[in-house]
Amino acid sequence: MKKVLVYSTDSCPFCTMAKDFLKGHNVKFEEYNVAEDPEKLEEMFKKSKQSGVPVLDIAGEIIIGFDEFKIKQALGLK
Repeated sequence: MKKVLVYSTDSCPFCTMAKDFLKGHNVKFEEYNVAEDPEKLEEMFKKSKQSGVPVLDIAGEIIIGFDEFKIKQALGLK
């Protein structure tokens, strides 16, 4: 299984959608709340050049926003 990181905030509906999608496909992931963790916010920005959430890091592939098609591709899901 690929390593999946999710950079999110509690108030972001698209973050919730991304996490629910991953859970629905039994994909384990590590979640970082960038509103509470400035180091993870900086890490996310370095990876994505974006300050908006969600940002997903799927085995080094960066996906900005909740893009179901790209997430499925990165995970090898049908």
